[in-house]
Amino acid sequence: MLHIGEIAGIRVPTEAEESARDLIRAREATRADLMRARHRCSKLLRRHGIVYSGGTAWTTAHEAWLRSQRFELAGTRRAFDEAFDAVLATTSRRDRLDRDIAATAADPAWSPVVGRLSAVRGIATLTGLGLAVEIGDWHRFSGSSIGAYLGLVPTESSSGAQRSQGSITKTGNTHARRLLVEAAWQHQRQLRPSKILITRRAGLAPAVRARGEAADRRLHHRWTSMQARKKKATVIAVAVARELAGWCWSLALMDD
Repeated sequence: MLHIGEIAGIRVPTEAEESARDLIRAREATRADLMRARHRCSKLLRRHGIVYSGGTAWTTAHEAWLRSQRFELAGTRRAFDEAFDAVLATTSRRDRLDRDIAATAADPAWSPVVGRLSAVRGIATLTGLGLAVEIGDWHRFSGSSIGAYLGLVPTESSSGAQRSQGSITKTGNTHARRLLVEAAWQHQRQLRPSKILITRRAGLAPAVRARGEAADRRLHHRWTSMQARKKKATVIAVAVARELAGWCWSLALMDD
């Protein structure tokens, strides 16, 4: 069946690829730990009627505000100190992993594919390397099959002439699917490339750069057209993520 093309062959990941995947998954675990630590800290303050109102939370200004909090009772003071210390320690751990990921993405084994994937809005070093290590061998997919592999296609229960589709299957790689959905939300904004995106594209081949620009136009049009049909934003994000997976596949297989 493999010889006649009825099934797709697979390639066993190398030790270096498994190592890069371990790094990405460690960062993913740290992200979840940081979210929980922040929630514990903020909910502790909320129970005592202390709510931050100075702008966006978890910024430098918010950290200065947290450091200024004082409590009379020793138990509450100790609980807050421990919760705040957990936030700081986990943030430091995340930053260290981000530096290691940036160094890994610059390695010749990963930099070509990560650079090409970064031509699309919403995909930078972390997301590009995450998709590269989680999907691995892009050649075993096509532009239409990669969405099914990542669980981004709808379930189906059909009989005869009746066709009934439900929510997405959510099969395959959970981490890669989450990365694509998060990147898809960026295409809700106006089609105006940022300075960072322009800088990323500057070092790419003209064909890759044109492909990334075409992907941005198509995905933004997809978002706005579904929005005009009164679709829910979460539904739109998943639909755009499914199409984004196909664009990433085409970019990953392009020549530099």
